[in-house]
Amino acid sequence: MTRTVMCRKYNQELPGLERPPYPGAKGQDIFENISQQAWADWQKEQTMLINEKRLNMMNAEDRKFLQGEMDKFFSGQDYEKAEGYVPPAE
Repeated sequence: MTRTVMCRKYNQELPGLERPPYPGAKGQDIFENISQQAWADWQKEQTMLINEKRLNMMNAEDRKFLQGEMDKFFSGQDYEKAEGYVPPAE
């Protein structure tokens, strides 16, 4: 049976992650409150931000910036987006 969580991003009960994606309290919070779908959506956004803003994950400031944007994304706040990106028409 799939584990479900009340997803903070989508405000509904959805399948949860299989394990925490980060160590420590941050990873546990994501594990308990973020759905697989929200995590997958963040991974796409994160990839675009890293590429468009040329973030270096070895740089502590870039990691801090990305984590802040992740927190905003999951809580439904406005977050930094890749400039000029237009989502595909459905």
